[in-house]
Amino acid sequence: MSGFVKNAERRLQFMQRLKEKYLEIREKLQKDLSLSNRLAAPRLVKITISIGLGEAKDNAGILDKVKVYLVQLSGQTPVVTKAKKSVASFKVSKGQPIGIMVTLRGDRMYAFLDKLISIVLPKVRDFKGIPDRSFDTTGNLNIGLKEQTIFPEVDYKSIDKTRGLAISITTTAHAKEEGRKLLEELGLPFRK
Repeated sequence: MSGFVKNAERRLQFMQRLKEKYLEIREKLQKDLSLSNRLAAPRLVKITISIGLGEAKDNAGILDKVKVYLVQLSGQTPVVTKAKKSVASFKVSKGQPIGIMVTLRGDRMYAFLDKLISIVLPKVRDFKGIPDRSFDTTGNLNIGLKEQTIFPEVDYKSIDKTRGLAISITTTAHAKEEGRKLLEELGLPFRK
C-alpha cells in the first residue's frame, strides 16, 4: 500500500473520530448553553494556519521551503500573502511576499484539529493548557506555536531554521464562553 493511501486512511480515521464526537456533544452543548434548538449550538467553521516570513522579501527561496512543510502538515496547497501597503520602517514595499497561509474546512479541518489535540499539543514543552486570553470576543481561538518541528509530518532534517506558526480556529459561537465550551468538549486542553 502506498504512503499516500495510508495517509488518506489515517486522515479519514481522525476526521471521523472528531466529527462523531461533535455530533455526540451537540445536544449537550444545547442544554448547557440554554439554546432553543441544536442547530444553534456552536460549531467549527474553519482553521487557518499562517506563517509570517519577513525574510521572504530578501530571499524568495524561503517561500518554497516553507510551502513544502505547510503542504505536508495541512494536506493542501498554501497561499502566499503579500504586503497591502508599504512600510518604510520595516523596509517592506506594497506587493512583496511576507507570509504564507492555508485555510482548512470540512474533513481536513477535523483531521487537523484531532491531530493538534492528540499528537501536537502533548509534545509542546512545559505546556500547561491554552490560556483564556487566546479567545477573541466572538469565541474564536488563536494559538501560536514556536516551532513547526512538533508536527509528525515535518522532517527535521529538511528544515533550515525553526519558524513559528499561528493557528486560528473559527467557530459560529457568539461569545467567548460558547467557543470555549465547544472546544473544551472537543478535547482541547485549557488552563484551569
